[in-house]
Amino acid sequence: MEFRHLRYFVAIAEERSFTRAAERLWVAQPGLSTQIRRLETELGVQLFERHARGVDLTQAGQLFLERARVALAAVEVATATGRDLKEGVVGHLRLGLATGAHWHGTVDVLERFGRERGGVELTVLEGYGGTLWRDLRDGRLDAVLAPSIFGSADVRRLDLGEEPWVVVMGRSHRLAGVGPLAACDLNGEAIAVTAHRDGAGYDRAVAALLGELDVAAAMVAGAPGPALHTALARGQTLALTTGPESLHPDVIARPLDPRRALTFGLFWRDQTTSPALAEFIRVTEGSIERGPASARPLSAVA
Repeated sequence: MEFRHLRYFVAIAEERSFTRAAERLWVAQPGLSTQIRRLETELGVQLFERHARGVDLTQAGQLFLERARVALAAVEVATATGRDLKEGVVGHLRLGLATGAHWHGTVDVLERFGRERGGVELTVLEGYGGTLWRDLRDGRLDAVLAPSIFGSADVRRLDLGEEPWVVVMGRSHRLAGVGPLAACDLNGEAIAVTAHRDGAGYDRAVAALLGELDVAAAMVAGAPGPALHTALARGQTLALTTGPESLHPDVIARPLDPRRALTFGLFWRDQTTSPALAEFIRVTEGSIERGPASARPLSAVA
């Protein structure tokens, strides 16, 4: 029994006519009749009762129709699964997001990828850049979205553009306000950094920024993860970041003047990409092409 025999049988059963089924299937009616006779011979039962007006299903034919439809549906699912695997619609993808500084398009990319490729099980891990970099090299992550300072020649990169630095502080801090904050006002302030070996890349970026702006500020160890914003809300320290997606209710962000920016990239190992990763790269490229319109204005977080 072949797959086409089931298709032929179901078409005839639904059309109640060899002639109409042949037209529907785009096959010659004599050949269709021959294939059904072979199917009946193989099964050892008569599937149709032929008459002048067409055909009717026998009792055996009615039972076989139910099972033939189940079999055809299973084949369709299997075929679709193979196609989806090839196109990256199903599978697994492990993405690392560096903490400390953020690319504004991250949420848009994740939302769009989830909508277009819902069959892919996407795992998102946030952590210090150094931790994510090791996981990428060791194969525990498929890709990392992070500032370009974490890049190296032995990995592939998709440039995402740049994000302006902003100053994050508690609403009770003396520098809290609206609009750009002059860099010189940071002199003498305590700037929170990770002070963690795996966060050294971010800490160096902050130190380089302060040096470029000729700001004499104290870099102090900040609270880890979400606890940082709670500490900032107390008004004792400041933090430098980019594109904050969400803020503590008692924390605001002000643009830095003069404007300085940090470049971002999507990184993956220099190997043949999986279909799921190739699709994620494609979706990310599409987000870049849509441009700054997807960025959230700073006024929304000030």
